[in-house]
Amino acid sequence: MYLAQVVGVVVATKKDPAMEGRKLLVLRPVVADDKNPGSLKELDTTFIAVDSVGAGEGELVLFCQGSSARLAPGLKQAPVDAVIIGIVDTVDILGKKVYTTKK
Repeated sequence: MYLAQVVGVVVATKKDPAMEGRKLLVLRPVVADDKNPGSLKELDTTFIAVDSVGAGEGELVLFCQGSSARLAPGLKQAPVDAVIIGIVDTVDILGKKVYTTKK
């Protein structure tokens, strides 16, 4: 599993039938900052993931990739490489709270 920030939405009106009705979100992965391990930093890459939990733009999410992504409910036969499996409430690194959701 990995962490990512939801930074956008993808709309595709024509797609594989197994993808019909699925929300696609643009993710930017985040990792512990190697220069300051008590904080998170965004990576320079983005990718598309199927949303299985109702995430939205600006949220920090948990996602998985590869064959694990197809283990999410209803995705076994879908051509999916990444799926959002959770919306993050808090992240603690080295005993320091580095992320708390804005509620």
